Amino acid sequence: MSQDCRSRFAVALSRRRFIAGGACLPLALASGRASGTEAPGLRFGLTPVFLNNDIQLLDALKVYLEAATGHSVELVTRRTYQEVTSLLVSGQLDAAWICGYPYIQYRDDLELVAIPAWNGKPYYQSYLIVAEGREAKDILDLRGDIHAFSDPDSNSGFLVTRTLMFEHGLVPDVFFRKTLFTYGHRNVIRAVASNLAQSGSVDGYVWEVMLELEPDLVSQTRVLRRSKWLGFPPIATSRAMAGTARTKVLQKALVEMAANPQGREVLDLLRLTGFEMPREAAYDGIADMVARLRGVL
Repeated sequence: MSQDCRSRFAVALSRRRFIAGGACLPLALASGRASGTEAPGLRFGLTPVFLNNDIQLLDALKVYLEAATGHSVELVTRRTYQEVTSLLVSGQLDAAWICGYPYIQYRDDLELVAIPAWNGKPYYQSYLIVAEGREAKDILDLRGDIHAFSDPDSNSGFLVTRTLMFEHGLVPDVFFRKTLFTYGHRNVIRAVASNLAQSGSVDGYVWEVMLELEPDLVSQTRVLRRSKWLGFPPIATSRAMAGTARTKVLQKALVEMAANPQGREVLDLLRLTGFEMPREAAYDGIADMVARLRGVL
């Protein structure tokens, strides 16, 4: 991994520089121009952990949240986790669907709103993938690969593999021929399937759902290693927004989604079973990895 990449990781672990960067983003605070009885709009951020950005899904999510909260809803999407998390920490979003890794990094500035449940549990895994038919058995067989990571602030798409390498005494710059960030779990799968990369780190939830939706593509890859179960990417809000009426009504809408016909439509599109109330302990495994790698990233 290049010196430039290592510098980016250091920035990602610096709260002061991270928030300062967010202040430069061209997105103003919600103006709150409500009139009469109209409720002010909710700004809800979506990172690339989000499975799908197609119009049908985004429209269904927006329609449900507006009906369930009584607020107009703006879905704010950005290319990287850093951009969305920066907006959230600096108060420019009411809430956002982020990753467990940035949640742990900025735990003092954020509070959980809800946790998605996949197959009835608020957990998922990171997958280390290679091309189908490759004889590799473990990470040591990937020496000299071009390796695709998802995002430097992704748990499943970076942190888990980096921790595994640390445990084996491996340094990415030396071990891999080259690394790249695709800024999307789908793109990691595409990179490995097309041999743009020989291996990749990807969200297991995304891989499994894409196997159902795009079997011809995903079947060109196979899972070399599954991580332990870790807290599913959560919905979070800033400390400043936590406990407000707007955050509570959003939390209620998410937790009750499975009991609502419109909500079930959204969940079906996401292949999720629902949203649960926050469980801090679900992210202990990620917190442990961050603590172990402190000073390395």
